[in-house]
Amino acid sequence: MEVVRAGALTTVQDLGRPGHAHLGVPRSGALDEPAHRLANRLLHNPAHAATLEATLSGCAVRALRPTVAVVTGAPCPVTLDGRPAPWGTPVRVPAGAVFAAGPATHGVRSYLGFAGGVVVEPVLGSRATDLLSGLGPEPLRDGDRLPLGAPAVPGPPPVPGAPWQAPPAALVLPVVPGPRDDWFPAGALHALAAARYRVSATGNRIGLRLDGPALERARTDELPSEGMVLGAVQVPPAGRPVVFLADHPTTGGYPVIGVVPEPALAGAAQAAPGTPVRFTVTG
Repeated sequence: MEVVRAGALTTVQDLGRPGHAHLGVPRSGALDEPAHRLANRLLHNPAHAATLEATLSGCAVRALRPTVAVVTGAPCPVTLDGRPAPWGTPVRVPAGAVFAAGPATHGVRSYLGFAGGVVVEPVLGSRATDLLSGLGPEPLRDGDRLPLGAPAVPGPPPVPGAPWQAPPAALVLPVVPGPRDDWFPAGALHALAAARYRVSATGNRIGLRLDGPALERARTDELPSEGMVLGAVQVPPAGRPVVFLADHPTTGGYPVIGVVPEPALAGAAQAAPGTPVRFTVTG
């Protein structure tokens, strides 16, 4: 297929490249993993088949051979050669037709799946674009051509459409304390849970940045660089938490007050700038 409109940021994503943190390589992969998996399930693709992750403004591609496509994740208008097509339901796309996902009406990231998946050259076992390390294919540009794999099922897969759920008015993130909560005053976790934040427009695939009250630190010395995990809530000197997402660095020198469990991060991937955020401390 050929990229007709790349949009604000569209990348190739799969389930990432876990197991390479000791080499300094993040996992990367789809930020909203359930939406990525759903697109593949609707197409009878394996879960690891690569999709396109479109950010805010969507994207459009022209099929160079017949295929079947679907859009999941952030709801958006879907068109086939300019005519309305269903969101969350596989669509037969003839050769030469333009399949497009428009701007997200809710959330941030929409996922375009194709029968057989996007089969760009893998790097370290994954086709995912990693914005921090630069591994994987570059973000899409108008005119790019992407190969598609052989579909597992010929024709439109006989599956129901995806259910749509209205996004919550606020993002609630559970956080497990540690490993460096002792670098903060005794009441810091309570202060974190009591604070009200909003998603900053400066966030990206590396981390969800938040605007709101600053957390105080009990220690002012520097922390030696140490390993970082997916979902780590790191507190830079300014005191405003950053929740690490799929393209996060593998090490960091700011204290981590807690970690958001992975199942809760799909909501963070779809939280638009300005979304209210609060933390609940567990464990």
